[in-house]
Order: sequence, then structure tokens, then C-alpha cells
Amino acid sequence: MAERKPIESWLTDMDGVLIHEGIPIPGADAFVKRLSESGRPFLVLTNNSIYTPRDLHARLSRMGLHVPVENIWTSALATAQFLDDQRPNGTAYVIGEAGLTTALHDIGYVLTDSEPDYVVLGETRTYSFEALTKAIRLINAGARFIATNPDETGPSAEGALPATGSVAALITKATGREPYFVGKPNPLMMRAGLNAIGAHSETSAMIGDRMDTDVLAGLEAGMETFLVLTGLTKPEEVDRFPFRPSTVVDSIADLVDRVAGPDHRTE
Repeated sequence: MAERKPIESWLTDMDGVLIHEGIPIPGADAFVKRLSESGRPFLVLTNNSIYTPRDLHARLSRMGLHVPVENIWTSALATAQFLDDQRPNGTAYVIGEAGLTTALHDIGYVLTDSEPDYVVLGETRTYSFEALTKAIRLINAGARFIATNPDETGPSAEGALPATGSVAALITKATGREPYFVGKPNPLMMRAGLNAIGAHSETSAMIGDRMDTDVLAGLEAGMETFLVLTGLTKPEEVDRFPFRPSTVVDSIADLVDRVAGPDHRTE
């Protein structure tokens, strides 16, 4: 295997890497602090489209993790950028919350249920049967189907919750139309994030807790990949996949010393 270049930029997933059910994972504060002090470009990513970057900044700050708004990248932002590139100043019928609707408003999209260019499905805690019915009818009438991410379930204190991927499957079953998923593992989200911070894949690393989204997206985007074992993927599951992360570590605490200052790399 060709030797990789030193890591100049870092992308890290949020849930399962930095926090777990609203509680910081040990070492996350030290890692974020080291990133901020290093001067290296970095992003904290999430496939969840519920919250705006400002919301997430505030939530993380309350946990002692101080991540600037501009260093937060969500599937909602990636979706909005994709739609702006594809069809500027378009229209969309949206199922989602403020993270998604705000991102679309910010690029000049009009949200409507009258002959929209797109049906955009995101995360929400209250999926409405009426809204899903409207989405199905609009897609059948010709609207293009976009989903923020393919995650089938999300975590909660009570157990798993149905997420965007599961609801998208319902709409697909009713319409025969598959959505275009913008979020991880689509490398589009990663490449757009790298572009946002002026980073290059060959000198960037992706940290995640899921083989099927984080590691796969990082791999396909050409980045070095780190799997932490504090989230969904368990150690015995790693070898079941047809691809491997560059490195497997117990937690984010093991990567603090990998973040170098502006002039050198710490091994």
C-alpha cells in the first residue's frame, strides 16, 4: 500500500464519536481543543438533518465541546448545496425540521406543495401520515425524490427510532421511485465538506463509528479512515465488511496525539 501523506485536515462524525446520547465521550473535549489549537482545518459532521449548525454549536457547547458554527457540516447543508448546484432557485416540498428548511431557505429555495421540483425527505421526530401521503402524490406527479441520508434508525433513550432511510423505503414502496441520498455514505457529502474548508482528500482523515457510513464515505472520498469502537460498529463486525478502515482505535481519546500543530505531524 502506498504511504499516505501527513494528515492536514480532520473530519469527524459526531454521534458515537464525540458524544453518546447527549453525553461527551471521554477524550472528546481534549480532541476538539487540540483541533482548535492546531490551526488545522476540521469539520464535525452529522447525517442528522434536524438541527442547524447554530443549534448544534449550542448543544455541543453545553456539553463542554466548543465547535465553531463554521466547523459543523450536516446532511441538510450538503443537500441544500447539492440542490443549489443542480437547480438553483428551485422549489421543494420538504418533510423535515429547522435544520433542513433553514438550509433550503438560505439558498433561495421556495418551499411549496404546488408542483415542486423536488420532494426532500429529512429527519423529524414526528413523521406525519398526511405529509407522507402528499409526498407520494407529488412524486407520482413528477417531483424528483431527494433524501438527506439513508440511516434507517436513530438512537433514543427508549431505543431505536425510525429514521430517514426507513421512511424513504415506505415512499419508494408506494411510488416505485428510489431517492437520491446526499448524506453518508455518499462521498458527495464528504467532498463538499472538504471543499468548504479548503481541504484535500489525500491529506485528510475521517473518524467515525460506523463502517457502513463513516468509513465507507471516507474511503470512497479518498481519505485516511479511523474507526472508533464507541458507537454502532462492534470489534467483531469489522472483518465482515469487504473494506477496512485505515486504523481501528478504542475511542477518540486515542487520536488526540495524532493531531499535529501547523508545522509538524505527531505520530
